[in-house]
Amino acid sequence: MNKQPSPEPSTEAALPDEREPPGAARVLTTAALAIFASSLFIRAVDPVIPQIAGDLDLDTGTVALLSSAFALPYALVQPVLGALADALGKARLMNVAIGISALAGAIGATAPNFSVLLGSRILAGAAAGGIFPIALALAGDLVPVAQRQVAIGRMLAAAMLGNLLGSPFAGLVGDAIGWRGVFALVTLIAVVAFVAVLFGFRVMVDQRRRFDLAAVGTGFQTILRNPLAKICFSAVLLEGIGVFGVFPYVAALLVARGEDRAIIAGLVIAGFGIGGIIYSFTVSTLLGRFGEQHMMLGGGMVIAAALLVVATGLPWPVEFLAFMALGLGFYSLHGVIQVYATELAPHARGLAMSLHSAFFFLGQGLGPIGYRYGLATIGLAKTNALAGLTLVLVGIMCAHFLRRKR
Repeated sequence: MNKQPSPEPSTEAALPDEREPPGAARVLTTAALAIFASSLFIRAVDPVIPQIAGDLDLDTGTVALLSSAFALPYALVQPVLGALADALGKARLMNVAIGISALAGAIGATAPNFSVLLGSRILAGAAAGGIFPIALALAGDLVPVAQRQVAIGRMLAAAMLGNLLGSPFAGLVGDAIGWRGVFALVTLIAVVAFVAVLFGFRVMVDQRRRFDLAAVGTGFQTILRNPLAKICFSAVLLEGIGVFGVFPYVAALLVARGEDRAIIAGLVIAGFGIGGIIYSFTVSTLLGRFGEQHMMLGGGMVIAAALLVVATGLPWPVEFLAFMALGLGFYSLHGVIQVYATELAPHARGLAMSLHSAFFFLGQGLGPIGYRYGLATIGLAKTNALAGLTLVLVGIMCAHFLRRKR
């Protein structure tokens, strides 16, 4: 009779001892650079959506779907890339993924029409699926569980920095030389990251094994039999929809209120990254003072409050502060969920983190579609209120089910 897996994540078997292996710090630093470059592809397009719409003679609602074109392939390739990472080596897969990201950026910068631009975003999203989740799996392999929250916080900081710098710089570049310059910029940074990864990962011995389809199936079963998988995956799916669905519409909403500068839209969106940076610097203090449960509860409530402020249509500096609060609340909730996700299946961690990321980016892909329908039918205020209520319930659910054995 098969024994049911424990409802708690294992805090054992991650590493045989409590020390990082030689070269781990260099590998994780290089992986953080790759995450930074990848994160630019996600949010740098948002401030220039009205520019793209004007240049290609399209409506902003259609162009906003470029975010879905990135996020949905990112989500769909995760199960395949996670299994390949476990079988062929995480470092090797990240090398290939960052190279393809650079190629996709170059195609986007020279796209003659919206169809080619959309295709470049699809390619970029599929490639990015082999960067961030695989880097988290690397952290799970190299860092003992007792220190993993801090290590993952640093990985998140790299993504936050990409969001923080990418949006306003994209707005600045877009105002100065147009949206094609934004794609050229992210391509250049991806090339730099590709070279860094190529050399930075040489210090590690990549763990590889023969690709075994049966073993992949067993890995899926192990992960999905863990009751915490359902909590983690459903939570990040709803996070992606409720939090990130509004991002592609920020610039258009500002234009509707008379603010058409792309740099302002970029600054507002960058507030989210600043909130994330605040989280990364205070995560140890917050955990020590409030604990995981209160961080998840508080994160959901802060997200809801921030979305309600965004819906009021107040001047952009207030909206900027609301996005800061949105970032802090999101990472307070999401950061804890990610730690539990790393322990769903320690022997198939690449697959587990890829599935986790797949659900998260599936939410980010569905979010703009849901917000487009909500804005057209019930308006911004009710749409944001519904999203906020959902995230409060997510925080309550996670605080109830995600607990460690004493």
